[in-house]
Amino acid sequence: MLTHLARKMKISLFIVLGILMLHAYSEAEAKKVTGPKQAKTSEVCMVNDAVMGKPQIQVPFEGKMYYGCCEGCVERIKTDRSVRYSKDPVSGKEVDKAKAFIMEGPAGEALYFTSSATAAKYKSDVAKK
Repeated sequence: MLTHLARKMKISLFIVLGILMLHAYSEAEAKKVTGPKQAKTSEVCMVNDAVMGKPQIQVPFEGKMYYGCCEGCVERIKTDRSVRYSKDPVSGKEVDKAKAFIMEGPAGEALYFTSSATAAKYKSDVAKK
């Protein structure tokens, strides 16, 4: 009786693990198909270059709006120019993060572009790979 119950539990466990693996695989495949997507600027920590998925702290600086996830990031935005600028991965040009077209990369990283056109080229290039 106990052996029969243990066998049923093992089978149930394998079924649940199989379902979880299929779900994880389908999520990964969905990201491959859609590729990078536009991120909401207000949901990006511009110091950590990460799409956080929720509104970040607004940091007005020199007439532009930046975003940080914590008070440490807020302070860095105000004092460190290097966290306010990035490099467009397509054109190689410097881009102000407050003015950038921002895409979310496959690992949740923020990718900053000078325009929607360079972002579209990047997305097209990724789709070809």
